[in-house]
Amino acid sequence: MTIPATATTRGGIGTNAQRPDGALKARGEFAYSSDLWHEDMLWGATVRSPHPHARITAVAITEALKVPGVHAVLTHEDVPGANIYGLEHADQPVLAADVVRYQGEPVALVAADHPETARRACARIEVTYEVLDPLVDMEVAARDGSVVKHVRIRNGQQDVTAEVVVTGYYEVGMQDQAFLGPESGMAVPAVDGSLDLYIATQWLHVDQRQIAVALGLPLDKVRLTLSGVGGAFGGREDLSMQVHACMLALHTGKPVKMVYNREESFYGHVHRHPARLYYEHGATRDGKLVHVKSRIYLDGGAYASSTGAVVTNAATLGIGPYDVPSVTMDCWGVYTNNPPCGAMRGFGAVQAAFGYESQMDKLADALGMDPVELRIRNAMSEGSVMPTGQVVDSAAPVAELLTLVRDKPLPVSGTHLTDMPGGVSNTTHGEGVVRGVGYGVGIKNVGFSAGFDDYSTVRVRLAVIGGAAVASVHTAAAEVGQGLVTVLQQIARSELGIDMVTVEPMDTNVGDAGSTSASRQTYVTGGALRAACDAVRSELFKRIGHTDVTLDSARIAEILGTDVIDEVVEWRHRPTHPLDPDTGQGNAHVQYAFAAHRAVVDVDVELGLVKVVELACAQDVGNAINPEAVLGQIHGGTAQGLGLAVLEEIQVVDGKVRNPSFTDYLIPTVLDMPPMVVDVLERPDPHAPYGLRGVGEPPTISSTPAIVAAIRAATGMALSRVPVRPEHITRTS
Repeated sequence: MTIPATATTRGGIGTNAQRPDGALKARGEFAYSSDLWHEDMLWGATVRSPHPHARITAVAITEALKVPGVHAVLTHEDVPGANIYGLEHADQPVLAADVVRYQGEPVALVAADHPETARRACARIEVTYEVLDPLVDMEVAARDGSVVKHVRIRNGQQDVTAEVVVTGYYEVGMQDQAFLGPESGMAVPAVDGSLDLYIATQWLHVDQRQIAVALGLPLDKVRLTLSGVGGAFGGREDLSMQVHACMLALHTGKPVKMVYNREESFYGHVHRHPARLYYEHGATRDGKLVHVKSRIYLDGGAYASSTGAVVTNAATLGIGPYDVPSVTMDCWGVYTNNPPCGAMRGFGAVQAAFGYESQMDKLADALGMDPVELRIRNAMSEGSVMPTGQVVDSAAPVAELLTLVRDKPLPVSGTHLTDMPGGVSNTTHGEGVVRGVGYGVGIKNVGFSAGFDDYSTVRVRLAVIGGAAVASVHTAAAEVGQGLVTVLQQIARSELGIDMVTVEPMDTNVGDAGSTSASRQTYVTGGALRAACDAVRSELFKRIGHTDVTLDSARIAEILGTDVIDEVVEWRHRPTHPLDPDTGQGNAHVQYAFAAHRAVVDVDVELGLVKVVELACAQDVGNAINPEAVLGQIHGGTAQGLGLAVLEEIQVVDGKVRNPSFTDYLIPTVLDMPPMVVDVLERPDPHAPYGLRGVGEPPTISSTPAIVAAIRAATGMALSRVPVRPEHITRTS
């Protein structure tokens, strides 16, 4: 890591700098988007289809308009611009016009003076449907040509034989991002026909572009400001109520606020793609992989969302962090009448990892080998070649990560009742409880891929206020709870040698910063900020005529006086390239990240209950900009992996969601999360700013297969589906 010629500052790179929003959130004083308020505002509400597939034959709004306090009832006929939007492909209507393609699809909108009034008016809107048969099977959809994207990878000699071959079929259920802050925001119209939208989102500019098209307005008349975000994890990349609130505000001339309840939130955002995975692994008798063949199906639901990119990730990362000389991979993302699916933490790599890691355990068993030793024997390293032909040109310490988690001391067995599966509910006293240990390792790309123009824009303003140098940082990069604001302050402090750094509200008055996703913001927006600070520093040196000076607040104040330096930088990482459509070859990704887990579980095989006793994790982060924040990301990502392993699934039957509530959709609590032992490796990437490596997603990828492997070790059962349910592991089933 190269540190510029600045003074040592408090709260710079490598320190556990305090989060400016931390105390407010801990005290419950932080303002989230659901807390927005405006004098004389109206409340918006949405009418949604109860059917996964139906033809709309009539929409009657007269009775709804009669409800006192109702200011507007809108249908597709009232969309002022194009009635279509989409993250990668514009294929989703703002309001359904003739056909609904999933349960919960928006059909009509209401604005009223009270949220309860709006809900009552929604109930009076009569929509007549001709119910159609839904397409709900992802493999049938693929055979019928209902395909969003198909990625084909062929690497190495295809007709090879192996001494030991294992095959497997695996399923991954539909997981929800389950952010605690529901979709919410407020649209405020202006007298000139423009408007301001205050919104919790992951990508302000992509929202702006889609909204402007739907409203028929130029971009400069649609201004977005980020409001407090109560979690995201991919579920806020797509539009939800953005256009709806804007339509109601423009129609009524009043500010309109919309807040989803929890049930509506389950219908109002995309989920993790359910998957079916077919694998064949071949190896020599001494455990060297010879070939991997795979077919992966991802259910994208009714609209494309980011399915195309998820398919690319699942395919390119689908054999795991292993050296394999022959790869045959086909991955399909399909349209069905199930709920739309898109981005969620891990983005295609999660589903694939459950498949290939389950296979590695199955292969180890067939070979009579230790499962960690088999993984280490085939682990990729720097210089390894991906199935796409791309060379891994920075650290890939896969074997080291596995060794670290394997060599950790195992926890002792608990003796207290609360240490037992189901013990806190007094359902067991320890009888029928067996322990298991399992391992998982995963690979994830960082940043946008396959030729996408991935960049970020940052503005840095340096001035003297009250005799001290103060830097302000302005970017549209969304802070969604991950600590980006803190990291930006740390970078600016280290680069400029000053303590006082403010981060301006994130809005569309500055250039695009891309989405807060793909573990990319510290890399890309951090890189843009470093470049902007370098431009500011160069201007300071220019003013004094030389660079042989250590900058600090006093020296900067002396140089600047009453002047201001203002620099805007648009920064890109090195380019990626599309895959060859026939072979899947190409340098698709800018960076790879790796994590490994060891899970220790206790399983009550009579009741089918699982308690995760301990999780050990080792992850390479390149350079920890904020070590405590890195640990927080590893803990949080692991928790979501645990949820997928044993708790979380949206139950969809014939296209209908059966459990749209936190009563029936279970997420891990403090009682479910075990103690964690974490090793953070820092193996700098020479191609990345500060050598850093994206952190947020890898722990979600490797934790799920490790936990399931531990349950397999405890029960001796195959367990080819996640989440693992009680009926899967009881010895009486």
